[in-house]
Amino acid sequence: MGIFAQRKKDRPNSIGLCTVELLQHNGRTLKVKYLDAIDGTPILDIKPVFKEFQPKGEIKQPTWVSDLMKNYWK
Repeated sequence: MGIFAQRKKDRPNSIGLCTVELLQHNGRTLKVKYLDAIDGTPILDIKPVFKEFQPKGEIKQPTWVSDLMKNYWK
């Protein structure tokens, strides 16, 4: 309810936004993959991802970013 339930672009919790893969759901506990956060960080807002909210078209970045990130999730 309130501002946290909205998808409005200027909601107060846009910092720390990341998209994760849901691995397991058990009651109020979610096990996810690819969460870019420090252990114990409070999660304020969870929403499903819709392709309409993802970037349109190809994502362009310099090649050095791919080199830097190649082992990030291992």
